[in-house]
Amino acid sequence: MPTSLLVFFVIVVGIPVFGGMAMSAFQRWLQHKEKMSQLLAHETAEKAAQYAARTHELEKRVRVLEQIVTDGGVQTAAQIEALRDAPRRRISRAAVPTGEPAS
Repeated sequence: MPTSLLVFFVIVVGIPVFGGMAMSAFQRWLQHKEKMSQLLAHETAEKAAQYAARTHELEKRVRVLEQIVTDGGVQTAAQIEALRDAPRRRISRAAVPTGEPAS
């Protein structure tokens, strides 16, 4: 087989085949990167929603505490007792399996 025929075969067949395989691999890599960025964006949005909900809950608690501090007298003791009972009620509801009545 002459050398010129081998060079011709490499140029005409080898380079395009290798280029096509490389392009296919690059496209798969790009698709993978796009999917990973979409998953990251979704996860970030979920965390942002969780942080917003937690912030809202803390703001409500601060408003109640501000009201307790600024109010005086009889209402203060009742509000403090109500705040003490609230976490217990949440814990007792969370501890009861679904389908069973809470005691």
